[in-house]
Amino acid sequence: MTVNDFSFTSNFWNIWIIVLTVGNILACWWLIRWTAKPRPGETAAGDTTGHSWDEGTLAEYNNPMPRWWLWLFYITMIFSAVYLVLYPGLGTWRGTLNYTDQNAYEKEMQAAQDTYGPLFAKYAGTPVAALAADPDALKVGQRLFVNYCASCHGSDAGGGPGFPRLSDNDWLYGGEPDAIKLSILDGRNGVMPAWGAVLNDKGVDEVTAYVISLSGRDADAEKAAAGQTHFATYCAACHGADGTGNTALGAPNLTDSIWLYGGSPGVIRQTINDGRNGRMPAHRDFLGEDKAHLLATYIYSLSNR
Repeated sequence: MTVNDFSFTSNFWNIWIIVLTVGNILACWWLIRWTAKPRPGETAAGDTTGHSWDEGTLAEYNNPMPRWWLWLFYITMIFSAVYLVLYPGLGTWRGTLNYTDQNAYEKEMQAAQDTYGPLFAKYAGTPVAALAADPDALKVGQRLFVNYCASCHGSDAGGGPGFPRLSDNDWLYGGEPDAIKLSILDGRNGVMPAWGAVLNDKGVDEVTAYVISLSGRDADAEKAAAGQTHFATYCAACHGADGTGNTALGAPNLTDSIWLYGGSPGVIRQTINDGRNGRMPAHRDFLGEDKAHLLATYIYSLSNR
């Protein structure tokens, strides 16, 4: 499609929307005027039309529509015309108020910043570790958590499959204040590659047995021994030779009983075979530094009670 073709298509739909919108308003006006006109041979207002039911006890009268009802239609059409002059609705016309969703959003955000910005700013200069002892700061941080984090991590920060628990001391990327704040601001992208094609079914079973043994659970000794060799070759680079993980990469500790996607043999095998992709969205542009500081304070407090 050329530029001219695109311009023609855009103009066509722009005109089409304008014609339909204005045409519908005018058609409504015409319909009301047309139905209100008397017709030759029509029964006079107040007389019956000749239609009756229930042995003549119920008859249809030719009464005009109530004036207040009629004026409601006219007021609606006038309102529509005024609205379309002031606001978008006629194709690409933005209206005399130049209203856009983005403008409205920016005004609301600015109003919120003017109202609540000073509240968040007064806590920004206090380090997270010290701020975690301030009950008022924690209340604000908790409200932020409920609004922006609870849908994934749970209202009690208990997490769920694929969403880490934030109320313990097990951290994928570290539980220091700066690490928590960085996770909130810039997000995280965790990738566990799929090893099924490399290890084949037997190798996956063997690594599964070894990973299970790392957390102190019973596993097939022969499979675990073979799996240890595979682990050293393919897994130790991220999880460490001893399986304790690496916070720089977000590689979890495999020697405890905390599992992001579940610790059953079947789930562990699925993780090794198919891999995992986890994403924590960035909130820097949405929350800003000051809100993220309070949110990090609340999260930090959960694991340092």
